[in-house]
Amino acid sequence: MTHPTTMQRRFTISVLFAALTAFAVAAPVHAQQSDAQKQLASERFTIVSPFPPGGPVDTLARVLSDGLAKRYGQAAVVENLVGAAGNIGIDKVKRAKGDGHTLLVVPAGNLTINPTLMPNFPFDIEKDFVPVTMLAKAPNVLVASPSSGIKSAKELVAMAKAKPNTLSYASPGVGSGLHLAGELFKQQAGIDLLHVPYKGTAPALNDVLGGSVPLMFSNLPASMPFIKNGKLVALGVTEAKRSAAAPDIPTLAEQGIQGVTVTSWYGLLAPKGTPPAVVEQLAKDAAQMLAQPDVRESLKAQGMTDAAMKPSEFSALIRDETAVWAKIIKARNIVAE
Repeated sequence: MTHPTTMQRRFTISVLFAALTAFAVAAPVHAQQSDAQKQLASERFTIVSPFPPGGPVDTLARVLSDGLAKRYGQAAVVENLVGAAGNIGIDKVKRAKGDGHTLLVVPAGNLTINPTLMPNFPFDIEKDFVPVTMLAKAPNVLVASPSSGIKSAKELVAMAKAKPNTLSYASPGVGSGLHLAGELFKQQAGIDLLHVPYKGTAPALNDVLGGSVPLMFSNLPASMPFIKNGKLVALGVTEAKRSAAAPDIPTLAEQGIQGVTVTSWYGLLAPKGTPPAVVEQLAKDAAQMLAQPDVRESLKAQGMTDAAMKPSEFSALIRDETAVWAKIIKARNIVAE
């Protein structure tokens, strides 16, 4: 019969062995970090949001700051540097050291529209920055005032062709993404609409709600409450597929209007000189953060979906969209106000 003391010794040895084995497995985790991860874990992060707190850019910047702080054990702060249509914040990142610790969250228009729209645009996106990844996107939707009597994009096109230059559409301002969505729609549908620019989304949307202007391209999250209560008529979303947030609204393509794929998206950039391995690591980190269920739910509540992609894919997207908008801006002779 085995003596109890011997059993106790064996148990103690087994526990110690198990603990040492666990330590041996866990201890090298830090040591096994890639050079890029070690670089990112070396100092604090600054995430620049060139727009005010509370909007989608700020929301995404805070998702990143929280995720990076937890992942690398370093402080991560969001700086809202507002002014000059976002250019003040963008300039700070342009001048920052390319080591992965100063990053920029910015909407599509600053990268793909402003370089053509602004005659003295102070940046060269390809030379001054390194695209990391798209973070999230939100669909746009063509809406009509109920008083217009227009129920579909097909009806709108037929009406515009029957009575040229009688219908108008509102936008948040000359050169805004939603203005250019309207110009692209006119081009692809072969119609003419009068453009009525406002100073911001809210006043433009208010006049469409009031019936002063019959039409507008709007961000789906901003329009959805009014679509649901019948104060706006949704004519079509500007995506290749129907939106998960509004599956009952058809796409413009379904209604025979091709080539009007205009999505509001937000991206992450680093300063020039940031090592490719660090850029790749940041893209992976962002994708993992955005895939967290609580983050996805938070984005969904704001009408956004996560849209992470590889740095090379993001670079190609910026180039392609810049070319599309440059063509529209030049063809329509659009000049920034």
